[in-house]
Amino acid sequence: MDRSTPHIDRLPHALYLAAQVRELDRIAIEEFGIPGRVLMERAGAAAFELLREQWPDARDITLLCGIGNNGGDAYVLARLALQQGYMVHLLQLGDPGRLQGDALACAEAYREAKGAVFSYEKLPLQTDLIVDGVFGTGLERTVAGRWRDALEAVNRHAAPVLALDIPSGLHADTGEVLGVAVEADACISFIGLKQGMFTAQGPGHCGLIRFNALDVPAAIYGRQLLSSRRLDWEQQSTMLAPRPRAAHKGHFGHLLVIGGAPGYSGAARLAAEAAARSGAGLVSVATHPEHAAVMNLHCPELMCHAVRDGGDLLALLKKATVIAVGPGLGQRAWSRELLGRALDSGLPMVVDADALNLLADDPMQRDDWILTPHPGEAGRLLGITSRAVQADRFAAAARLHERYGGVVVLKGAGTLIVDSTQRPLAVCSDGNPGMASGGMGDVLTGLLGGLLAQGFAAADAAAVGVCVHAAAGDACAGEGERGMLASDLLPEIRRLLNGIGDSRP
Repeated sequence: MDRSTPHIDRLPHALYLAAQVRELDRIAIEEFGIPGRVLMERAGAAAFELLREQWPDARDITLLCGIGNNGGDAYVLARLALQQGYMVHLLQLGDPGRLQGDALACAEAYREAKGAVFSYEKLPLQTDLIVDGVFGTGLERTVAGRWRDALEAVNRHAAPVLALDIPSGLHADTGEVLGVAVEADACISFIGLKQGMFTAQGPGHCGLIRFNALDVPAAIYGRQLLSSRRLDWEQQSTMLAPRPRAAHKGHFGHLLVIGGAPGYSGAARLAAEAAARSGAGLVSVATHPEHAAVMNLHCPELMCHAVRDGGDLLALLKKATVIAVGPGLGQRAWSRELLGRALDSGLPMVVDADALNLLADDPMQRDDWILTPHPGEAGRLLGITSRAVQADRFAAAARLHERYGGVVVLKGAGTLIVDSTQRPLAVCSDGNPGMASGGMGDVLTGLLGGLLAQGFAAADAAAVGVCVHAAAGDACAGEGERGMLASDLLPEIRRLLNGIGDSRP
């Protein structure tokens, strides 16, 4: 396996905080009578099954064990591997005298099976696989000292890595790296999926994600509300109904894209063409006179208009049903005037890019818009740094929604969506690093605007648009992530929206 190209296996859509998963574990043990040792044995067995599936040729494995339940899971795996004839190197991090309860019992069972335990000094130079069983989901402090050295050694090693429950050093709730975190090739999560695995630095550290509920009763899940929910295109594609046979362009709305200051015509063009490919009935572009005449040369379906000032925009606003404002808009007096006219129109809208930067200077709240900031723009909207946004993307997205209303789409690895419904915050698990290139956000803006124009509710437009955008990126990644362009997504978007092809890598 290649840790540089992680992906998500088919998984539940329910996501939880670490404390919630611990509570589910407690309920299973105390109220449903499943001994903790039984759950630990099931976890170790599930991890061993994944090991054999993903690395069938591995015969020499090294396990790095901590002093909590995560270490107990690793001791179970080590015993099972030993009994199947594997060469097992078990390295204990921390004082083994601190092992207790079920973890201690599993460690003793491993020793009774003639398993050797060595205090961690360094990793062997040669091993087929490293199993990370150091920290579980309860880690809150920055990893330091000997623990940090060990995790860094794992990341430097050439062998692939299997992480138990969550990669050690990754915050289970936020996806933040606590100083250093294991970069796993695969991770198997138990009882409940942790939301931090799917956003911020989580996707880059988890690799292939598998889930095992450890056969706990389904009834226990009704005792905890979801902290968030995972979205993917496979799920969201069901939102698309067949078009009526007697439909005409007027049934699918008229989107007006406002943007394209001098030197930035490409952003508005990308947004407009993405809207057209999403199925919008009509797409107009209000842009700077400097390039209005040539903007639609390669896409004549776009109706492009030279707009000198806000007065020129009024006639276009009267014909539109939805606005997408911001791509290439700039922050000049011209930009501010056009944004002001758009806001005064009362039309539903998607707000992106420089329109968000202008909004940060003059905050307001509306219920009929979708805001699509990246972490830098989110920081400006909240008056904090982009680093602070990334440290807890869930909290930042919730604060943006509280301050500005509507639907908030916080872009990045594991794009988040917050809306005004009673549904939990959503995390998109599709997408890949090849999408980290200019224009991707403009394509998303056009998609969202096009879906709004077709009559999708804002929350549904955000969910469908974010997921099809990410899935199109995954389809393009089949030809490699490097060099992927935003315009490459357009034909994939059309195919996916029509149910053609499979976006899974």
